[in-house]
Amino acid sequence: MKTSNLYIIVVVLMLSSILLTGCAGFAGNQPTNTPSVVRIATDATYPPFEMVEESTKALIGFDMDLINAVAKEAGIQIEVVNIGFDPLLTGMAQCQYDAAISAITITEERGKQMAFSNPYINAGQVVTINKVTTDINGPQDLVGKKIGVQLGTTGAIEAEKIEGAVVKTYDTVDLAFQDLVNRQVDAVVADYPTSLAFVQVNSGNIMTVGDVFTEETYGIAVCKTNTELLNTINAALAKVMESGLISELEQKWLAGE
Repeated sequence: MKTSNLYIIVVVLMLSSILLTGCAGFAGNQPTNTPSVVRIATDATYPPFEMVEESTKALIGFDMDLINAVAKEAGIQIEVVNIGFDPLLTGMAQCQYDAAISAITITEERGKQMAFSNPYINAGQVVTINKVTTDINGPQDLVGKKIGVQLGTTGAIEAEKIEGAVVKTYDTVDLAFQDLVNRQVDAVVADYPTSLAFVQVNSGNIMTVGDVFTEETYGIAVCKTNTELLNTINAALAKVMESGLISELEQKWLAGE
């Protein structure tokens, strides 16, 4: 009788173990690579896309509005980390951050180190000069000139292609424009929307010349190994773009430039 009872207990325990294992396996069929808090890197020195609001110290701008809308649509919580642009690119290549939004131009070279969302806005490079300058009317006149650019940007890449140009790099683009106002450089090469923002603030001293001379698009960078997060961001980005948000942000941040 005791032996029979023991046999029944063992069988019951084995069945319970199988059922519990089956339940655990079912739950495990829903893995996720999206962290509970998604860390987003930005370089908040690039108006009107990202900047620090003076009085509140909050991060504001076109990109900040966009990433908050994307996060809300995706149902994810984000933490935005403000760092320099060069360490941002390095950090994304090493997946130190989950994603980044910082007026980042999608390029083939960057695509080898990080993934990109679908593009959300077109932008290109333009030349800005001091108003006292009379011999620069576009990129064709920058041969042998001293050009200010932000380190690690496509503006820096384009400036390096110009024959005989002396390219001066800055950690932040505002320092390049400051030197342009002070006539420490002959021109600045930077993204068109951002250049317009600095011209607006310093309209008495500087102006853009010539046409936008490159075709570029911005995208949200994502850790290259996290395809799940990339898909989540792309789906949410498509939704907010369909809603007309990009046009609203262009009116809010770019129309007055």
